[in-house]
Amino acid sequence: MAFTREEVLDRLTETVSSGEPIVGAGAGTGMSAKFAERGGVDLLIIYNSGRYRMNGRGSLAGLLPYGDANEIVIDMGRQVLPVVEDTPVLAGVNGTDPFRQMDVFLEDLARRGFAGVQNFPTVGLIDEDSGFRRNLEETGMGYDREVDMIREAAEQGLLTCPYVFTEEQAREMAAAGADVIVSHMGLTTSGDIGAETALDLETAAERVQAHHDAAKDVDEDVLVICHGGPIAWPDDAQYVLDNTEGVVGFFGASSLERLPTEEAIENQAREFKAIDT
Repeated sequence: MAFTREEVLDRLTETVSSGEPIVGAGAGTGMSAKFAERGGVDLLIIYNSGRYRMNGRGSLAGLLPYGDANEIVIDMGRQVLPVVEDTPVLAGVNGTDPFRQMDVFLEDLARRGFAGVQNFPTVGLIDEDSGFRRNLEETGMGYDREVDMIREAAEQGLLTCPYVFTEEQAREMAAAGADVIVSHMGLTTSGDIGAETALDLETAAERVQAHHDAAKDVDEDVLVICHGGPIAWPDDAQYVLDNTEGVVGFFGASSLERLPTEEAIENQAREFKAIDT
C-alpha cells in the first residue's frame, strides 16, 4: 500500500496527540517487517545494514564497500513491501552515491511503493575530526550531499526522516524540509554484535534534547525522535523520553529486530536441547 507524505504525517501527528510514542523499526527481512507491523510500529525503514545485521554482521558493515547500498535497498524492497499491509515503508538512501542521478532514483523509489527516505548509509557515523571524514567532505562525498538528498525528496513529496548527529546538522536537515529528525547517538549497544563504546543514557538524553531544540529553532513543526547508542531497550527509550522535552518517539533497528531475534533463537534452541529423550 502506497502512502502520501500528508497521510503519514497525519498518522504521526495523531499518534503524538494521543500520548503514544512514534516508533520506527528497521527491517532487514520480510519476517522482521511483518511482525514489527503486527506489534504496532508506525514506520518501517529498510536499508543495507539491515541485511548485514540479520546475517550476523555489525551494522557498520553498511558503511563499507561490501555492496551497492542503493541497489541493495531496492532488492530488500522486493522482499518487504509485498508483506507489509498498512504501514509506511521508508528507504535508506545513500545520498553521497556519486553514481546515481538522485532525483531520478528518488522518483523510482516512490514508484516502487516507498513512502519516504532516510539518509543511510551516512557519513555522520564517521568521526568529524578524522582525516577520512575531512577527506570525504573535501571530495564531494560529505554530509552536505545527504542534506541535498533530503531536500530533493521533500520537494518530491516523500516523507523525510534523516539521521542527525550534531546541532548544526539538525538545523540543516530541518531547513531542507525534514519531517522527522532522528537524533542518532551512535551504534547501538547490547547483544552479540552490538557496540561496547557508547555514551551513558544521561549524556544521550542531553544530546537528544540539544538536537531537538536546534531543529525546532528552524521549523516548529518538525518531529524529533531518538535512536542508537545506549538507547537499546524499551527502558532506555523511556528514560530518554522522560528526561527530554518535546521528543516524541524512538527509532530502533538492532533494538527491534536483532536483539529480540538473538534472544529468541538462542532460548528456543536451549529449550529443545533440554527435552528428555
